[in-house]
Amino acid sequence: MNPADCQKMLLIAYHSQSGNTERLAAAVEEGALRSGRVRVMRLRAGEVTEQVMMRCTALVVCSPEYFGYMAGAVKDLFDRTYEGVRDHMKGKSYSVVISAGNDGTGALTSIQRIVKGYGFKQVQEPIVARGDISDTVIEQCRTLGETLAEGLDLGIF
Repeated sequence: MNPADCQKMLLIAYHSQSGNTERLAAAVEEGALRSGRVRVMRLRAGEVTEQVMMRCTALVVCSPEYFGYMAGAVKDLFDRTYEGVRDHMKGKSYSVVISAGNDGTGALTSIQRIVKGYGFKQVQEPIVARGDISDTVIEQCRTLGETLAEGLDLGIF
Protein backbone atom coordinates (compact mmCIF):
# COMPACT_ATOMS: atom_id res chain seq x y z
CA MET A 1 0.00 0.00 0.00
CA ASN A 2 1.23 3.46 -0.84
CA PRO A 3 1.22 5.61 2.37
CA ALA A 4 0.27 8.66 0.30
CA ASP A 5 -3.07 6.97 -0.47
CA CYS A 6 -3.91 6.47 3.22
CA GLN A 7 -6.66 8.42 4.91
CA LYS A 8 -4.86 8.46 8.26
CA MET A 9 -2.04 10.94 8.66
CA LEU A 10 0.46 11.55 11.43
CA LEU A 11 1.72 15.12 11.53
CA ILE A 12 5.06 15.80 13.22
CA ALA A 13 5.39 19.54 13.80
CA TYR A 14 8.73 20.74 15.12
CA HIS A 15 11.07 23.66 15.59
CA SER A 16 14.83 23.37 15.87
CA GLN A 17 17.74 25.77 15.83
CA SER A 18 20.58 23.59 17.12
CA GLY A 19 19.43 20.45 15.31
CA ASN A 20 18.61 18.50 18.47
CA THR A 21 14.83 18.75 18.15
CA GLU A 22 15.03 18.06 14.44
CA ARG A 23 16.88 14.81 15.22
CA LEU A 24 14.11 13.83 17.63
CA ALA A 25 11.38 14.68 15.10
CA ALA A 26 13.21 12.71 12.40
CA ALA A 27 13.39 9.69 14.73
CA VAL A 28 9.63 9.89 15.34
CA GLU A 29 9.13 10.02 11.56
CA GLU A 30 11.48 7.07 11.01
CA GLY A 31 9.55 4.96 13.50
CA ALA A 32 6.20 5.94 12.03
CA LEU A 33 7.33 5.03 8.53
CA ARG A 34 8.14 1.49 9.66
CA SER A 35 4.44 0.59 9.49
CA GLY A 36 4.05 1.76 5.89
CA ARG A 37 0.31 2.07 6.34
CA VAL A 38 -0.05 5.62 7.62
CA ARG A 39 0.88 8.83 5.85
CA VAL A 40 3.54 10.76 7.77
CA MET A 41 4.29 14.46 7.38
CA ARG A 42 7.21 16.05 9.23
CA LEU A 43 7.07 19.83 8.92
CA ARG A 44 8.70 22.78 10.61
CA ALA A 45 6.11 24.53 12.78
CA GLY A 46 6.15 27.57 10.50
CA GLU A 47 5.17 25.42 7.51
CA VAL A 48 2.09 23.86 9.11
CA THR A 49 -1.12 25.32 7.72
CA GLU A 50 -4.71 25.10 8.89
CA GLN A 51 -5.39 22.66 6.04
CA VAL A 52 -2.58 20.34 7.17
CA MET A 53 -3.80 20.50 10.77
CA MET A 54 -7.34 19.56 9.72
CA ARG A 55 -6.10 16.65 7.58
CA CYS A 56 -4.00 15.08 10.33
CA THR A 57 -5.37 12.22 12.38
CA ALA A 58 -2.69 12.58 15.05
CA LEU A 59 -0.09 15.18 15.98
CA VAL A 60 3.34 14.98 17.56
CA VAL A 61 4.62 18.36 18.73
CA CYS A 62 8.41 18.51 18.99
CA SER A 63 9.82 21.61 20.62
CA PRO A 64 12.98 22.76 22.28
CA GLU A 65 12.65 24.33 25.69
CA TYR A 66 13.55 28.01 25.61
CA PHE A 67 13.54 29.94 28.88
CA GLY A 68 11.26 27.32 30.44
CA TYR A 69 8.74 27.58 27.58
CA MET A 70 8.06 26.07 24.15
CA ALA A 71 9.75 27.54 21.07
CA GLY A 72 8.14 30.72 19.76
CA ALA A 73 7.62 29.05 16.36
CA VAL A 74 5.56 26.30 18.00
CA LYS A 75 3.49 28.89 19.88
CA ASP A 76 3.04 30.74 16.58
CA LEU A 77 1.72 27.53 14.99
CA PHE A 78 -0.92 27.31 17.68
CA ASP A 79 -1.75 31.03 17.45
CA ARG A 80 -2.12 30.91 13.65
CA THR A 81 -4.30 27.82 13.47
CA TYR A 82 -6.45 27.81 16.61
CA GLU A 83 -9.48 29.77 15.44
CA GLY A 84 -9.65 28.09 12.05
CA VAL A 85 -9.24 24.47 13.16
CA ARG A 86 -10.31 24.05 16.77
CA ASP A 87 -13.74 22.70 15.88
CA HIS A 88 -12.10 20.00 13.72
CA MET A 89 -9.54 18.73 16.24
CA LYS A 90 -11.71 17.26 19.01
CA GLY A 91 -10.69 13.70 19.77
CA LYS A 92 -7.62 13.62 17.56
CA SER A 93 -4.56 12.06 19.17
CA TYR A 94 -1.35 13.80 20.18
CA SER A 95 1.94 13.38 21.94
CA VAL A 96 4.84 15.70 22.78
CA VAL A 97 8.62 15.52 22.47
CA ILE A 98 10.73 18.15 24.23
CA SER A 99 14.45 18.82 23.90
CA ALA A 100 15.25 20.45 27.22
CA GLY A 101 18.25 22.31 28.50
CA ASN A 102 16.61 22.38 31.93
CA ASP A 103 13.87 20.04 33.11
CA GLY A 104 11.40 20.59 30.23
CA THR A 105 8.36 20.93 32.48
CA GLY A 106 7.54 24.51 31.50
CA ALA A 107 7.54 23.75 27.78
CA LEU A 108 5.60 20.52 28.28
CA THR A 109 2.97 22.10 30.52
CA SER A 110 2.39 25.00 28.14
CA ILE A 111 1.99 22.70 25.12
CA GLN A 112 -0.36 20.38 27.00
CA ARG A 113 -2.49 23.32 28.10
CA ILE A 114 -2.84 24.61 24.54
CA VAL A 115 -3.60 21.28 22.86
CA LYS A 116 -6.28 20.66 25.47
CA GLY A 117 -8.00 23.78 24.12
CA TYR A 118 -7.96 22.23 20.66
CA GLY A 119 -9.64 19.09 22.01
CA PHE A 120 -6.74 16.73 21.27
CA LYS A 121 -6.38 13.66 23.48
CA GLN A 122 -2.99 12.54 24.73
CA VAL A 123 -2.36 8.94 23.71
CA GLN A 124 1.32 8.45 24.55
CA GLU A 125 3.48 9.71 27.37
CA PRO A 126 5.62 12.73 26.52
CA ILE A 127 9.31 12.28 25.85
CA VAL A 128 11.53 14.88 27.52
CA ALA A 129 15.17 14.69 26.46
CA ARG A 130 17.26 16.52 29.04
CA GLY A 131 20.71 17.62 27.91
CA ASP A 132 22.51 15.75 25.14
CA ILE A 133 20.47 13.61 22.77
CA SER A 134 21.35 10.00 23.53
CA ASP A 135 20.80 6.89 21.43
CA THR A 136 18.27 5.81 24.05
CA VAL A 137 16.17 8.94 23.51
CA ILE A 138 16.39 8.54 19.72
CA GLU A 139 15.09 4.99 20.06
CA GLN A 140 12.27 6.18 22.37
CA CYS A 141 11.25 8.62 19.63
CA ARG A 142 11.32 5.89 16.98
CA THR A 143 9.16 3.72 19.22
CA LEU A 144 6.75 6.60 19.78
CA GLY A 145 6.37 7.10 16.02
CA GLU A 146 5.92 3.40 15.37
CA THR A 147 3.38 3.03 18.19
CA LEU A 148 1.35 5.99 16.96
CA ALA A 149 1.35 4.79 13.36
CA GLU A 150 0.35 1.25 14.34
CA GLY A 151 -2.35 2.59 16.66
CA LEU A 152 -3.73 4.81 13.90
CA ASP A 153 -3.70 1.94 11.42
CA LEU A 154 -5.55 -0.35 13.85
CA GLY A 155 -8.05 2.35 14.82
CA ILE A 156 -6.88 2.45 18.44
CA PHE A 157 -6.04 6.16 18.23
